[in-house]
Amino acid sequence: MLYTIFRAFFRLFFTVFYRWEVRGLERIPDREGVVICCNHISNLDPPLLGSAMHRPVRFMAKEELFRIPVLSFLIRKFGAFPVQRGSADKRAIKKALSILKQGEVLGVFPEGTRSKTGKLGEAHTGASFIALKGEGQVVPAAIVGPYRLFRKVTIIFGHPLDLSEYRGQKWTSQSLKEVTDRIMGEIDSLLEESRREPS
Repeated sequence: MLYTIFRAFFRLFFTVFYRWEVRGLERIPDREGVVICCNHISNLDPPLLGSAMHRPVRFMAKEELFRIPVLSFLIRKFGAFPVQRGSADKRAIKKALSILKQGEVLGVFPEGTRSKTGKLGEAHTGASFIALKGEGQVVPAAIVGPYRLFRKVTIIFGHPLDLSEYRGQKWTSQSLKEVTDRIMGEIDSLLEESRREPS
């Protein structure tokens, strides 16, 4: 119930203050477990991504945010769960895999932190591991900013990636990097596509 209220609020917020545009929603599978992998340019990215979709989205969020009483309550209600950055947080990974196994949507920012320049940064392989291990579909997404009041912000969802060649095998650091590079390459293609459009 609260998730629906928050989503409605943010949809109004982004419509009024950022003239948001959402593209490619039809590319997101309706039922199965999905990992949405998106670039990260602002603290507003999670509510933008979550409110853009018709399906509820669960997010990994840095554990420091869960130490702030009111904020912790709000982000938990908006589907977030804590992760320790800079380490292989087994509890967070287990939670993420559970979300996919239940056929839900997981939102991940593979870069792990916001880009200060707006350009894609170096991505971690955690999202690739979770997607393969949890047998979830991977949908790349690109947020085209910057966030400026009354200027348009666009979110573009790409087509699900075919990762069948990597499934059912033992993954190495190299194969996980290959999957990660494919994901980030698709995100970059979505960003490049938006750059070529007339302003």
